[in-house]
Order: sequence, then C-alpha cells, then structure tokens
Amino acid sequence: MGLFWGAVHWLNSRLDAPLAVDEGGYTLLVPRGSSFYQLGPQLVSLGLTESDLPLKLYVRFVVDAPIHAGEYRVEYGDSLRLLIEKLIEGRVVQHRLTFPEGRTVQEWLDLMAGDPVLSLQPLPSADALRDLVAEQPGDSPEGWFFPDTYTFIRGDDGLAIFRQAHERMIDVLTAAWGQRAADLPLKNPYEALILASIVEKETGMPSERDRIAGVFVRRLKKGMRLQTDPTVIYGLGDRFEGNLTRQHLNEETAYNTYQIAGLPPTPIANPGREAIEAVMNPAEDSALYFVARGDGSHQFSDTLAEHRRAVKDYQLKRRDNYRSSPAPAANGER
Repeated sequence: MGLFWGAVHWLNSRLDAPLAVDEGGYTLLVPRGSSFYQLGPQLVSLGLTESDLPLKLYVRFVVDAPIHAGEYRVEYGDSLRLLIEKLIEGRVVQHRLTFPEGRTVQEWLDLMAGDPVLSLQPLPSADALRDLVAEQPGDSPEGWFFPDTYTFIRGDDGLAIFRQAHERMIDVLTAAWGQRAADLPLKNPYEALILASIVEKETGMPSERDRIAGVFVRRLKKGMRLQTDPTVIYGLGDRFEGNLTRQHLNEETAYNTYQIAGLPPTPIANPGREAIEAVMNPAEDSALYFVARGDGSHQFSDTLAEHRRAVKDYQLKRRDNYRSSPAPAANGER
C-alpha cells in the first residue's frame, strides 16, 4: 500500500511541476488526429518535459477524454496537468483582427494578407464574397460587412470572418432601419447603407456625423447633387493616384456625384454603427454645405454664398486646388 501511495505522490508531483518554458511562453501546435500518447514524445523532443511517462500514466488511469487539435499557449509556470486540461477543453489560442470603419473590402483583404496567421490560408476570392452577399441588394459585396474586431483560431479562413461581419452588418442595419426618422428620402436599407458609407468617408470628427448626414439628406430631398469627393475617388479605382483633378470631376462615371443625381450604385466603403445611425436620424438643421477647417472639423453653411465665404476663409488661402464637399457648382447651386 505504501508503494502505491508513493507512486501516486510521485505522479502528482510530476504533473504539477512547471514545464520547461521561459517567461516568453511557448506556442504548441497539436495536429488533427493527435493523441495524448503521440503528444508525450513531442513534449520531450521540444524540451518541455524530461519524460512522457507521467503523461502516459495519467491518461491511462485518469483521463477519459480526447485531445483537441489546435494552437495552444504554454505559459511560464504552466504544469503538465494544466496543459492536459487545456487540451481536453480545447482552450486554443484566439487571434484577433480589427476591421476599421470606412475601409473597402479590398483594404480588409489587405489586412488579412498581412496577418501572420490568416495569411497562411487562401484569401477569399471576389466570387466567394459576391456569393456570400448574393441575397442582398446590389451587385457588389462592398459595404455589406460590419467593422469590428473579430476572433479566429489557426486554421480558420478569411471567408469565415467575412461571414461573421456580414451577419453583424445585417443585424445592425436592420435594427437601425427600424428606428429611422419618418421622412428620410431613402427607399430601403441598402440606400441607407450607401449613404452611410459616404458619411463615414467624409467624417473627420465623430461628433459631426449626424450633421454631415443631415447635409446629404437635405440635398437628396431638394434634388441637389451630393458632390462628394470620396465617391469620385472610389469610382476611379486604381486610376486614382492621390490627386483629384478637375478632369476627374468632369468624368462621367456611376460614382461621380458631381455628375449624377442621387446616390451612387453601391456603398463606397464599409460604414460603422455610428455612421449608419447618423443617416437614419440625421441632425435637424438647415445646412446644405460643409467645408473642412483643417483640424478635422467642418464649417457648415445654409446658403451657397455663406459656403463660398467659408471656403475662402478656411481653404482657398491655404490651397489653390481645394475642393469643398459638397462643392459649389461652377454656374451656381445644383
């Protein structure tokens, strides 16, 4: 009997002893189909423990559960017993990736490509993203993904994250549409999504989102063109090299809101919750114009004359090629 309890004490002491991990910790990869009996020699070869006998004995007589494959963190001070618990419970490493507001789908794909874990998997194709949003209005996936921080584990592909972001966007957009103001000049949630993407790109100071949304909503009600640079830039695609010219503004494209009436055909980015809610309930004032002050804020004006003075005061003195947004037309207000 004394020999038995001596063996139990020996086993417990080995199970509770810290693994040979330095303060930086260690990332352990457990392939699919692995067993605890296969893991033991791996731990020895990695230098994490001197012998796999304690693991084999513990699994043989105590553990009655499979091992979960995946990526695990072994922290400084972790014991063999704790590692076994992690493997049984599947406490795999959770990675995080943040998609900021106002970025395009391509910019999100670029972020994925730069992630050290996600980059190991193929990026979602354009066709896969279109298929993902096929039941939604529009002929583009742009705008249909909610900006947020998403968690994933090693082995997940980017499409799974886009699927989460799409489901979140539908939930947020549906809820906001249900709380919209009664007199919006928007036919459906998709038009609200398009306008929210423009508001997101135009906003430099978060507190102004509802005022910027109000300007665009009132212009739509009055039949005025939106005249906003971000839509033009989006329509230019790879042709835009950082300088928006008069020629660009005169070019007739589906996204040139200096030339077209109403909204562009699709969103121009993926807007966040605040931009969506600002469009659904814009500020109730009378401004029809705004111009950047140069510090992230804007000067709002009710009339074209006031707007031209604001452009002169805040921008023309500093930049010869400045364009306000919305801009005054060459031959008067549109």
